[in-house]
Parts: sequence; C-alpha cells; structure tokens
Amino acid sequence: MSLCVVMLSWEFPPRIIGGLAAHVHDLSIELSRKGVEVHVLTLDFPGAPAMEVVNGVHIYRVDSYKYPSPDFASWIAMMNVNMLDYACSILKNQLKGDFIIHAHDWLVANAAIALKHIFRMPLVATIHSTEYGRRGGIHDDYQRMIASTEAWLTREAWRIICCSRYMAGEVNRVLGTPMDKIDVIPNGVYLENFSSIGGAELRSMFASPDERLVLYVGRLVHEKGVQLLVEAMPRILQSVNAKLVIVGEGYLKEWIKRRVEELGISQKVYVTGFLDIKTLRGLYSIADVLVMPSLYEPFGIVALEAAASRLPIVSTCAGGIGEIVSHMHSCVSVYPNPDSIAWGVIQVLSNPYLAEHIKNNAYENVKNNYVWAKIAEQTVSVYQRVLSEYLSLGGWKPRR
Repeated sequence: MSLCVVMLSWEFPPRIIGGLAAHVHDLSIELSRKGVEVHVLTLDFPGAPAMEVVNGVHIYRVDSYKYPSPDFASWIAMMNVNMLDYACSILKNQLKGDFIIHAHDWLVANAAIALKHIFRMPLVATIHSTEYGRRGGIHDDYQRMIASTEAWLTREAWRIICCSRYMAGEVNRVLGTPMDKIDVIPNGVYLENFSSIGGAELRSMFASPDERLVLYVGRLVHEKGVQLLVEAMPRILQSVNAKLVIVGEGYLKEWIKRRVEELGISQKVYVTGFLDIKTLRGLYSIADVLVMPSLYEPFGIVALEAAASRLPIVSTCAGGIGEIVSHMHSCVSVYPNPDSIAWGVIQVLSNPYLAEHIKNNAYENVKNNYVWAKIAEQTVSVYQRVLSEYLSLGGWKPRR
C-alpha cells in the first residue's frame, strides 16, 4: 500500500519556535526514507525558499499573514485561512491519489480539519501538549478557546498520536479522547547528530577551565522549572565551583537576569538565548550535567539529546521524562524544589562513577528505543491502519 502524507505545522526549520520544528523535520525525513511521499506545509521565513525538496520531502512555505492582528488568536485564524488556500491549490494540482492529512497541534487545526472535509481524506493529529497542562488548568476565555480547538481536532481526527503514556492520559482526561483512539509514539533522535565532541575553545566561551558546566536547555517559562534551578544555584556553589549555562528564550529571561543579580551569582550564570544547532550540540558534549527541573513535560526531547551525547541528567522526571529515564539508573531524579535540585547536581558532579553509570545506561536506552528509524516505523503503521480503514469505507471517499 503506497502512502502519501500531507503534514501541517506552523514551525519547520529554519523557523524554530520550540521542539515541534525538530520533530516534524526529522520525522518527515525518516518517513521519506521509508518510501512515504511526504509534503510539509508550514510558514514562510526570511531567506527560506517558498518551495523546495530536501531529502525527498516536499516543503511549501506559506505566507504567515503579516497584516496587523488584534491578538495572537486572530493571527492564528488568518494564518490558517492562508494555509488552507495554499494547501487546496497544492493538493488539487499535485496529488491525484489518496493521502493522509497529519496535523501537529491546535495551531493548524482549522486548516487541517477543513482539508479533511474538502478532500474527504482521513486526518491524523499529533497532540504535543495541551493548554490545560501548559497552564495548570483553564483560567480564561483565551485558554478556553485553545482547549476547545484541541478537543475539536481530536474529535475530527481518525487517530491521535501522543508522545508518551503520560500525554495520552492527559488527552484522554482533559480532551475526552477515548484511549482506544490514541497511539503512543515517542519522539526520536539521530544518534549521529550528537557524536561530535566540542573542544576546549568552545568550552572557554561558556566556562573557565576550573568551573564545572551545569546546562539547562529549554524555554524560559514557569512550567519548565528554570526558576527552581536558578534558586538552587547558590546551594550548588557552596559545594562545587560551577557555571550555570541557560540556553533558551522565554518570558522569564529578564526575571532570571534580575534574580541572579539579587543572589549575587551573576558571574556564575550565563543566559545565552537561542543558540544555533551546531553550538548547542557542542555544548551537550562538553557540559558536565544537564538539569531538567520541569513542572510539566509532555515528553522531554532534551533528555534524548543529552542521553545521545552521553551527558548525565538530573531531572524532576515530570510527565513523560519519567518514561525515558529512571532514578539512579539513567538519571538522578529530584523533587521540584531548589534544595533537591541542588542535591542532585552535587551528586553527579562529585561522584564520577555515578555520572558514568547513568549516562551510559541512558545512551543505551536511547539507542535501543528512541532512534528515528523506529519512530518512523511506528508512524507508518498508524498511517497504514488509517488508510486501510478509510478504504474499507468506500462511501466516504469522493467520487473521482
């Protein structure tokens, strides 16, 4: 059974907002390698071509709607109109047979659902996180709109893909999606992308030779727990000469800068902002410990990247992280408070045997279970099931 999939994602390299871009990019490439015809519809980005074929993947970058909008919700609505209009012309002129529409999160829900009904083709949706989980509940009309869109997408989709059992349970509980409609397929990594070793020159850009390098990678937002790591840093410095390198952007960035000044540790904390992928991978290879202090984490792809780099992990194991690593086997698990986080970091930095033990186990786990080749195989199985069920319902198909 030949497969063709049309993926919709509001971010795709070089447009990178969060982890979604990397997920869609790597998955689409691996699906193409497995013989799936892949078309990705995403948003434009300065300097990126409007259309290109990369590693067999057809990429179309749509006008992201640049007219003034009163709020983000209005912008998303108009962006979906543009994406739908563009997608209709592409699908009508270039795809003649059956295909599957694959939507990634609520931001493209309107366009994806409309395409399903216009072309009468099956829709698959990956729910990477929920508004309820990100915000710790639904507190206002704006959040209620997002949550209702997420629920609508799960109802319209033939199958739902979640990245962890934790996330599947949340989609079931919060959005009312039956568990038998959900497939759990984790994120993945290409191990070869994390085999390079950063040298002394790169390390000197972030820490002095006598400092242990403590690394945080992620959005600077409350649910990622970066504020807890900042508060833990004075306690860590009482036992270890260390430098905390914080990689990422978010609304807590200015708070972090103010807080480290108040704590008197501004010389021991380096907030880098976004880093290019080569520098980030180099940092993974030269750091001494990665800290994931998350309060909410649907999956935790940073854990995969650190494990692939053989970098020891200290984590709260919130949400999906606990399905990737476990305490004193492949990570040091801590409570989401500064004292416990400091304890975990000190354990790793003061015990070379423990650091070696957990990083080697984490690497083997990733190698055996989280490489993209396996993830793509599982995704193809979902596509095949959906297409088989769709073809069995001949009356739902459009007349040719």
